[in-house]
Amino acid sequence: MKILLTGSTGYIGRRLLPVLVEAGHHVVCAVRDQRRFDWDDFTEAFLQHVTVVEVDLNEPATVAALPLDIDLAFYLVHSMSSSHDQFHALEQQSAQTFIRYVDQTTAQQLVYLSGIVNAKDLSDHLLSRKNVEDILRTGRVPLTVLRSAIIIGSGSASFEIIRDLVEKLPVMIAPKWLRTRCQPIGIRNVIEYLQGVMLKRETYGQSYDVGGTDVLTYKDMLLGYARVRQLKRWIITVPVLTPKLSSLWLVFVTSTTYSLARSLVSSMKNEVVCQDERIREVVPVKLLSYEETLRLAFDRISQKNVISSWKDAIARDTMSKDFLDQVQVPEHGVLLDRRVREFERPTEHVLHNIWSIGGENGWYFGNWLWRMRGLLDKLVGGVGLRRGRRSPTDLKPGDALDFWRVLVADKERGRLLLYAEMKLPGEAWLEFRVKESPGRKVLIQTATFRPLGVWGRLYWYSVLPFHGLIFPHMAKNIAER
Repeated sequence: MKILLTGSTGYIGRRLLPVLVEAGHHVVCAVRDQRRFDWDDFTEAFLQHVTVVEVDLNEPATVAALPLDIDLAFYLVHSMSSSHDQFHALEQQSAQTFIRYVDQTTAQQLVYLSGIVNAKDLSDHLLSRKNVEDILRTGRVPLTVLRSAIIIGSGSASFEIIRDLVEKLPVMIAPKWLRTRCQPIGIRNVIEYLQGVMLKRETYGQSYDVGGTDVLTYKDMLLGYARVRQLKRWIITVPVLTPKLSSLWLVFVTSTTYSLARSLVSSMKNEVVCQDERIREVVPVKLLSYEETLRLAFDRISQKNVISSWKDAIARDTMSKDFLDQVQVPEHGVLLDRRVREFERPTEHVLHNIWSIGGENGWYFGNWLWRMRGLLDKLVGGVGLRRGRRSPTDLKPGDALDFWRVLVADKERGRLLLYAEMKLPGEAWLEFRVKESPGRKVLIQTATFRPLGVWGRLYWYSVLPFHGLIFPHMAKNIAER
C-alpha cells in the first residue's frame, strides 16, 4: 500500500512511520523541510520504502510535489504550539489546502487524529480541531476520525508537564481545572488504532472516541504519577487561579511554552471522556491503564530510547524564518567570542562531551549562571532552560536543547551548531568544531551574535563579563573532562 503521512516529523508521525514501513507499506512523508527528516535514524533498506517530499500546506503551490497515486492519507498536522491568535487560522488553511489535494488523488481513505469534542462549550483549541474535521469531511475521500483525550508516552507534552509538576513540587496549590475528568490513552494504543482503521470500510465516514481504561481527574493523574515514582505529594485546588494565571504557573514550573500552556489550560475546562466504545469492536487492542502507560514511558526513558518529543515541534512564531535557514552563520555585522583549545586525549572523548552538553548534563561551567539566564528568559516570555534535551548523549538537527535549537549535528565532521531561541535583541549562534591536523587537535568554540540596533549592542557588551567568565572554562572542560 502507498500511504501519505503528513506530520511525519511530529510526535505521532515519528512513531507511526516505522510501524507502517515494518508492515510492508511504502510511505510518502510530507515535511516542511527535508533537513528535519530523521535520515540518520533509519537504515538504507528502510529508506527504500520511504519517499520524502518537501511541502508547506500554508503555501498551496508546494502541494504539486505530492504524488496522486496514493491509497491512504494520514492527516497529523496540528498548530497547537503556534501563538494563540494564529493556530485556528493556520489549521483551517492547512486543512483546506490538503483536502483540495486529496480530492485529486486515488486515495480510498483519509485518517485524522483529533481531540474528543463531546462538550457543547469547546475551548478554542478543541473547536479548531472540530473545524478541521468538518473541512476534511467535505472532500470526496471518506474520512475516519480518531478523537483522543490526553496522550501519554515518553516525550509527549502531557507526560512531560505531569512529570515536571510532580517531580518538582511536593505541595501544589493548583487551579480548579484539576477536578476535570479525562480519559488518558497511551501512545502505543493510539498507534495501534491509527494502523487498525486503515482501509477498513466500516470505519469510512465514522468518528471514534479513543481512550484508555481509566477515567481520571487531572489531580488523579498527578497523584497516579506520584505513586509510580513512589513520591509523596499534596495537591490543594483553589478557585482563584484564572486561565491566564494557570498558564503562567505552568510556564514557570514546567518546560512548556506559554502558547502551548494556554492552549492546554483552555482545553482543560472540557471533560474529554469517551462517550462510546465502538472502536473497541472495530479495532480490538489491549488497552493500557494510565499507570501502565507511565511505566512504559519510564522504560523508554531509562533505555534512552525516546523516539519523539513534543519539543520537536517548532512554533511558527518563534522565528521569522525556518530555523534551518540559519545554518549559515553570518560573518559580517556580527560580534564574536571565539575560544581555541588544544587537546591530546582521544577525539571521540571530546565529541562525546560536546554531544552531551546541556539538559541534566549541564554546560561544563557556571551552571547556576545558565539557570539564572534561563529564568530571566522565562520572565520575559521565552522558553528558558526547562525544555532540556531529548536524549542525554544523542543530538540531531531540529532537537531542542535548553533554550537552543540544534541546526547541525555532524559528529563525523566534528561540528555542532546551535541557534538561540531565547528572547534576544538580535540573533545568536553557538558553534563547536573539532579539527585535526598532523600533530595537533583543537576544539574551536564560537559564540556569534548579530545585534538588532543599539539595544542589541548594549546587550552584548553588558554580558561580556559573563562570557569572559564562562566561555574559557567551558571550552577547557569540554576538551579535558
